[in-house]
Amino acid sequence: MPKVRRYVRALALCAAFAVFSGWFLHGKLFRTGTGRRTWVPGPGAGPRSSENDDETAPGNARRYHRYIMRQRGQMEAGGGGGGADGPPGRPEAPGVHLAVVACGDRMEETVTMVKSAVLLSTGRLRLHVFAEEQLHSGFRDTLDSWPGSVRSRFSYKLYPISFPSDHAAEWKKLFKPCASQRLFLPLILKEVDSLVYVDSDIVFLRPLEHLWAFLSRFNATQLAAVAPEHEEPRIAWYNRFARHPFYGATGINSGVMLMNMTRIRSAYFKNDMTSVGLRWEELLMPLLQKYKLNITWGDQDLLNIIFHHNPEYLLVFPCQWNYRPDHCIYGSNCASAEQDGVHILHGNRGVFHNLKQPAFKAVYDAIRQYSFGADPNSALLEPLEEALLETTHTYCGKSHALLTKTLAQSLDNINKNVPLLLSVT
Repeated sequence: MPKVRRYVRALALCAAFAVFSGWFLHGKLFRTGTGRRTWVPGPGAGPRSSENDDETAPGNARRYHRYIMRQRGQMEAGGGGGGADGPPGRPEAPGVHLAVVACGDRMEETVTMVKSAVLLSTGRLRLHVFAEEQLHSGFRDTLDSWPGSVRSRFSYKLYPISFPSDHAAEWKKLFKPCASQRLFLPLILKEVDSLVYVDSDIVFLRPLEHLWAFLSRFNATQLAAVAPEHEEPRIAWYNRFARHPFYGATGINSGVMLMNMTRIRSAYFKNDMTSVGLRWEELLMPLLQKYKLNITWGDQDLLNIIFHHNPEYLLVFPCQWNYRPDHCIYGSNCASAEQDGVHILHGNRGVFHNLKQPAFKAVYDAIRQYSFGADPNSALLEPLEEALLETTHTYCGKSHALLTKTLAQSLDNINKNVPLLLSVT
């Protein structure tokens, strides 16, 4: 019996030694990379997602923040050079992507917008102009005529107006000619990760890079950023007149829109047409068919409907980044502009070209008439301040200091060659 017990003990010790040896060997192999774990899907599992490896995918807030910061550093270090599409055989330098749509008589207005962006920006701009083909030669002639020192700070590419062929006419006549082109930018510019879209009736009073910096504020789900349509519900349009769903209390204005196109292309959007989420390209036409008799502001209304059902996808930035006559026509109601000045001026309803809001027209005319190479203070800021003093009989004119405060700071930084500080307020 003692021999049997000793035999059992020896056998147990050998077994324990074998188990511990196996564990040790497995651990060593795993740590050195010789042995690798493999992922085996369980019953009913779909394909393994690579989202965790994608810095720009939803759900990766930390990695996405690092990605934006790295892109920002590359942008600041990037140089210039090149023609419309950059030098042949050489990759484009990283930069801020800016898109605009121009149809009809909007070429001069679009060029003025581009001039304001190029004048104030210190990084490299990548410009995407969607325009009717008869306007392309005019854009080339104008942009290529700017001084070489200015041309070296941006590149541009011209695109024809393009809609899905089976409904092209319906999309083109929605609201203003070609305005709904913006809805299809994520599907056309497939190689662009993020961009700023602006209407043609925009002028920048602060460097575009400051708006671009809002990308670093996106959380794990946000894929676009816009300003509210209004700050004062008592005089707002959507909450009083809209016959369709809209975002928040007063809706959103899509004239200035920061988009993470990678996230837009990969997202599924909740909607009131089906119980399943739809991709961007699957959503647009059914949405138009359902609401086309109820929408007034075209593509902007469609965006309001989309983000009404998907509010977690949207970041709302302050009204100073999309300052319109509504913010001053009945008295000042944009608190962020009152504090820090207007950063982007939006001359909707044609106020850049008529006398309904002379303060807006004065800003537009000052930038349109400015010639690159002239001193920005004496040739732009001082004449503008004098012109604005003649508009104080209007409510917007009474707030003229808000229209020059940020512009004066931006021009001062350019003159002093102050490094760009990418802050967002």
